[in-house]
Amino acid sequence: MRVRATARGWTAVWLVVLALAQTAAFLVVWRAALHTELGQWLDTVALTGNQIGQERIAEPVNRILNTMSALSLLAATAMIGFIALIRRRVALAITATLLIAGANVSTQLLKHFLARPDFGIDPERSAAGNSLPSGHTTVAASVALALILVLPPTVRVLGAYLGAAYAAVAGVATLSAGWHRPSDAVAAFLVVGVWAALAGLLLLVTQREQAQVEPADAHRVAAVVLGLGGAIAVVASALALSWLVDLPQLDPDEMGRRSLFVGYAGSAAGIAGTMAVVAALVLAVVHRLVPRVKG
Repeated sequence: MRVRATARGWTAVWLVVLALAQTAAFLVVWRAALHTELGQWLDTVALTGNQIGQERIAEPVNRILNTMSALSLLAATAMIGFIALIRRRVALAITATLLIAGANVSTQLLKHFLARPDFGIDPERSAAGNSLPSGHTTVAASVALALILVLPPTVRVLGAYLGAAYAAVAGVATLSAGWHRPSDAVAAFLVVGVWAALAGLLLLVTQREQAQVEPADAHRVAAVVLGLGGAIAVVASALALSWLVDLPQLDPDEMGRRSLFVGYAGSAAGIAGTMAVVAALVLAVVHRLVPRVKG
């Protein structure tokens, strides 16, 4: 069937809602994690809990993080652009590149301009200042979402699951290595999610009227499974953190092993769950943004 103006209009409205919702979620994370003592304490508990079993995972974690450099980002961007171009989708190649560039530039600007008040909760890292959002996590997530956009429908679900898994692992790895707090990774996913929604709006603008949306390309079940799994992980994270909130706010170095593990594992679940939800939202709508006939 043809893409009518009304269908395209409702898709545009949905993308605007997603962009605004993820912006609002980012503001909540920023405010809670940076500007409240409780938020900083929870982040520090999770970051201290990464010491549990760190020796066993240090090598693979460092290997994952070391692959995310400026050079690897350029290579991944070039690969994504190439995939779009061999499908004869010039607008798609440009949009996917803008998604990656915009998300990563935004992260660096936010990290530079956002301030982290010193409440005396994490004195060892206070001198380093703000680290939200995570640059490494943004790299992985932006490439993952851009890949969902450019892949053909036959392999899109596989790419979405692998990309989301890699980005989630990268986000957890920054926590496991002690490079970033959990809120840094969650904020990075939301920044990328906003840029993915904006990229979708750009694709709608460049889409031709004769573009055909195939129902088989919707991948609704895959998107629901991915989103539901992510939502469950986020709820589990919220339950873990709420359990910590009921505890006395001791110095994390003086807390028991169980409390630290709950903080670390709960935060890791929140990181992975957020990425899964963001990726599911893109997967659910991409068939309307990149229809069969080139737009």
